[in-house]
Amino acid sequence: MDSVSIKDLMSTRFATIHPEMPVVEASSNLIKLDMLGSPVTDDAGTLVGWISERECLQAALQVVYHNQRVATVKDLMQSEVLTVSLTDDVLSLAQQMLAAKPKIYPVVDAANKVVGVISRRHILNMLDQKLAELCQKAG
Repeated sequence: MDSVSIKDLMSTRFATIHPEMPVVEASSNLIKLDMLGSPVTDDAGTLVGWISERECLQAALQVVYHNQRVATVKDLMQSEVLTVSLTDDVLSLAQQMLAAKPKIYPVVDAANKVVGVISRRHILNMLDQKLAELCQKAG
């Protein structure tokens, strides 16, 4: 696993979500990309928060069933966000993901700009490939 980096595993494809965006629009962006959540960034791409399907579901229920106002992302986003850097250790991240931590993390550079996202699925895919390679060598 030493040769595998966060950069190798992360996805640079994530929903573009800004704080002033209506939550229903953010929800639509998550659905289009089949994502559980996404970083919330300012116009410069700097991380300012995180929004997940959970917050979007809450807002959608309020709009559809309770006829309440449409919330903006900044109203519901999480502002305390655990992040990953490109230099973080993949094994340590995998072990952290085993605890009650997020399933998906924003990957940020030194300036706190979002460069990608990494999830349990990304790491599991890599481990699955490694396992297949080990099985081929043993067989």
